[in-house]
Amino acid sequence: MTIWFQVVLIVVSVLTCAFILKNIRKSHVQISDALFWVFFSLILLVFSIFPQLAEILSRALGIVSAVNFIFLFMIFLLLINQFQLTIRLSKLDSKFKDLVQVMALRGRTYEDEE
Repeated sequence: MTIWFQVVLIVVSVLTCAFILKNIRKSHVQISDALFWVFFSLILLVFSIFPQLAEILSRALGIVSAVNFIFLFMIFLLLINQFQLTIRLSKLDSKFKDLVQVMALRGRTYEDEE
């Protein structure tokens, strides 16, 4: 891993963490959602400070370079996050549908009483 790539990873991870903390302070994002992104930026920071770790893991998994391993690992983490968000969205959609049906039934009974 080149020194330039290490510097880019350090800068990106610090900026990501700062951005997330700023949004937490402004209450734009919930802490539970922000934990993933803080974790994500910390992993980037660890791989940028200790590139030997990425090289060891990439060799153990049979991946040609540490950079490819880092990209693959980050894509994997993002896919996991996307799947969790899809599950949450599906649950919210079901709850919303149920709420609309309950409100429609209550509105209908209210109209019948008048």
